[in-house]
Amino acid sequence: MKIMNACIAAAALFAAGCASYSWKASVPEDMRTVDVPVFRNESSVTELGGEMSAQVARELQREGTFTLSTEPAIEVQGVVKSVTTMSRGLDRMNATRNGEYVMTAVVEVSLVDKKAGRTLFDARRYVSRTTIYADFDLVGAERAAAGRLAEQIARQVVDDMLHRDWTKGDGK
Repeated sequence: MKIMNACIAAAALFAAGCASYSWKASVPEDMRTVDVPVFRNESSVTELGGEMSAQVARELQREGTFTLSTEPAIEVQGVVKSVTTMSRGLDRMNATRNGEYVMTAVVEVSLVDKKAGRTLFDARRYVSRTTIYADFDLVGAERAAAGRLAEQIARQVVDDMLHRDWTKGDGK
């Protein structure tokens, strides 16, 4: 009998703890339409601005809270500030050639409330890293890895949009 009472008490505590949890997004209904123009690309990797904005749009669609629109409540504006590639190790078969690199992208993203004409967050910095392997074509390997960097940045941006405190007027 004592075990049963303990189980009932534990279940009641568990249920009480979950009572305030909600699966519903905290984003107000009138702020769920978004536009993602092509990010400005200041890096040396060609077409990375387009890749970044496309990945953010895909992540917004995948997550499901926001809807892409040509008349948005919110606009996601981005600038690819830099992409660097650093050698990580030598090719063991040929000691004069590097084979492994770490590629790092730095992107700044601003979220603009188009209805109120205010910035919800301004030039928030995002950093993404990936490892690439290249024998002779480092430029091609960088281009292939750019998609992985863009996916990582997109997840960070959408997470910040979802976890933003939408009840605040100034929007930090």
